[in-house]
Amino acid sequence: MMIESGMNMEVIGEQIPNGIVKVSGAKNAATRLMAAALLTEERIHLDNFPTELVDVRVKATFLKDVGVSIAADSQKETIEIQATEIRKDKLSQYNYPIRTTYLLAAGQLLRNGMAHIPYPGGCKIGNRKYDLHVMVWEKMGCKVEELEDHILVSCKGLRGAEVSFPFPTIGGTENALLCCSIAKGTSVIRNAYISPEVDDLIQLLLLMGADIEVFGNSQIRVRGMDFLRGTSYRVMSDRIEALTWIIYAVLSRGTVLVEDVPFDAMEVPLIHLQEAGIDLFRNSRSVHISPRCLENFVIQPFEVACGTHPGVISDMQPFYVLLGLRADGRSRVIDYRYPERTAYLAELEKMCPGCLEWSTTGNIITKGPAELKGSTVNSTDLRGSMAVVLCGLLARGHTTINNVNMAFRGYNKLAEKLSKLGIEYNLTR
Repeated sequence: MMIESGMNMEVIGEQIPNGIVKVSGAKNAATRLMAAALLTEERIHLDNFPTELVDVRVKATFLKDVGVSIAADSQKETIEIQATEIRKDKLSQYNYPIRTTYLLAAGQLLRNGMAHIPYPGGCKIGNRKYDLHVMVWEKMGCKVEELEDHILVSCKGLRGAEVSFPFPTIGGTENALLCCSIAKGTSVIRNAYISPEVDDLIQLLLLMGADIEVFGNSQIRVRGMDFLRGTSYRVMSDRIEALTWIIYAVLSRGTVLVEDVPFDAMEVPLIHLQEAGIDLFRNSRSVHISPRCLENFVIQPFEVACGTHPGVISDMQPFYVLLGLRADGRSRVIDYRYPERTAYLAELEKMCPGCLEWSTTGNIITKGPAELKGSTVNSTDLRGSMAVVLCGLLARGHTTINNVNMAFRGYNKLAEKLSKLGIEYNLTR
């Protein structure tokens, strides 16, 4: 079920979830793997693929527009991509509202020596947020032109280079990996950010025949190949989604089996839950949550610093804030990487007045245990909006979440999963 822009969600809180929820393939890996599929003319088959995500559908639309064959199966959660050819003529329009459009350059450059790249986010507004990608292309011998409606990248063949980022960057690392894998010669990427999702990209590229070596957690050497092959690959499970379901199940005192949890990618986040007094029952791939998971039925106050992997990443910040609101005392969540990510807090506070304090330095104080009351709230950023949705599900009384499509954007088949857990809600305009 696709949740369209402008839709609202109405829910009566304090419902107790019960059932099984399967974590989907990682949003932040899947769209990158689609870009890697452009580096071969052979078929790429991806399992555990989140076919219903908005970003996936938008990127699929772009690929179809440039002549790539795509077949997705929502029931089996698979996708097959074959880029036998990629058209080099200009697109009729460049409004693709996704942030990772720059990853579409490597495949076009390989085939045509030219890439037409929509501006990240769909339009050119405000400060440039793609300077590091321009740096990657220029170091590898490309000419980059910023046109009115898109970026034009051209070259007579990508050549290996030393790419040194001024700070660790996931997007820059992904773009460099794709370009370096098909460049002539050897490249070294320094100050790379090898998150689990970036490692997922590396694993697919290796199966395709790329020559990649990783040193520590911040340096990569790539020897460019003339030919990459087709293959099959299983997308890693989404660690942010897994944490979302675990925390929601704990706070709601539901009985939920969360399947396909990527434990290797979220060891530190789960340690923080344990330190807060949450005793999770788990096997190799799943977590079973019930009211017995809470020692003395109390969440202990805690302090969490959010930043980069292998710690608690910034995308997880809102869910620890929600956890802190139900803890027995004051907790603190500090976001060092994205301290400005606080817009959703004003919406949360509508459901628990006086229980939240925050500053522009990313320092968030929760005063628990908060009594959550239904309210009318708005969606802000993707992950913060999901925390607002969960707060509405936990609160006493009626809650309306405006523009709830923002929250649904990051969760594959979210409406279906909530329904399978027995959660009742209405979607309205």
